[in-house]
Amino acid sequence: MPKAPTSKTPAAKHKFIIDYSRPANDGLFDGAAYEKFLHDRIKVDGKAGQLGDNVKITRDNQNRATVTSNIPFSKRYLKYLTKKFLKKNSLRDYLRVVASGKDIYQLRFYNIEGPDEEEEE
Repeated sequence: MPKAPTSKTPAAKHKFIIDYSRPANDGLFDGAAYEKFLHDRIKVDGKAGQLGDNVKITRDNQNRATVTSNIPFSKRYLKYLTKKFLKKNSLRDYLRVVASGKDIYQLRFYNIEGPDEEEEE
């Protein structure tokens, strides 16, 4: 019986976007430090900081970070690392990570109401 041709399917590409434009416009968020944090902390094959060609992290002018992966990669893992970065920089009390689309996270400020706005009669 002849062998069936084996065709390798191209590796699944995952592209995730983290939009930090709101806190960056207010001067609270440093995109370069965030990109370096992701580069140092993302684990590939159990080793942190060795991304190789499998994972690429880029920053663009619109205050966004894009993570492109050729290997299985979880969106939830990006949220975990983002929250860890916010905690490290003492921003976790002011910012939250919200999924605004299938592959997009946004950093938003918490809605804090003052005592005057609470009761209006």
